[in-house]
Amino acid sequence: MRSLPLPLALTARLTPVAVLACAGWVLSSGPDSSAPAAQDRATGKTGTQSASAPSTTAVPKTYTSAPAPCTSLAKKTITSLVPDAKTAGKEIASTDKSVRRTCSWNALSGYDYRWLDVSFEISDSDDGAAKKYKERVKEKSGGGDVPGLGDAAYSVVNLTTEDDQKTREGVVLVRAANALLVITYNGSDFESKEAPSTDEINKGAIKAAKEAVAALEDGQ
Repeated sequence: MRSLPLPLALTARLTPVAVLACAGWVLSSGPDSSAPAAQDRATGKTGTQSASAPSTTAVPKTYTSAPAPCTSLAKKTITSLVPDAKTAGKEIASTDKSVRRTCSWNALSGYDYRWLDVSFEISDSDDGAAKKYKERVKEKSGGGDVPGLGDAAYSVVNLTTEDDQKTREGVVLVRAANALLVITYNGSDFESKEAPSTDEINKGAIKAAKEAVAALEDGQ
């Protein structure tokens, strides 16, 4: 028992009943006050934790890695969208292939030039992918939603002119769970200096996007 802080003379004046009562309080309160601490040590809780505290277990990701982008499209789709291109495509170097992979096809058929990119980006969560998707859509304003494709999809087509040469480019953004897909498709006619129609570029980009999403879901 700890020593009482009272002066010795005052302590001596205390009645035996008071002394016993004080001692009884100390003995009875000791085990009760230590029980919760012992229980916490046994269950691995800290003083600030409770049994109802939310779990910190990570939510499983739908997609853990990016699929091989150069096999995400059918060969007939590639030859249709990019005539005379090598169907094997060329994968762009990436610092981490489990997170981001891109394949590119491009070719000049006569005077017609076409370029197609398919890119997969894997985020740690659906919320992370949704945030990236919103940011990309904001950057590519002027387009519209594409219904029935992934959890969210957006398409935009723009025309640019440089040295009298027109180029029309379409971009389709797709968010599927924790994955973000970006399809870029453009074209130019170097003889007439004109560009393919908006309809041709938009439909081509959406077609590639649908096949890329299917490849993602199949785990290719």
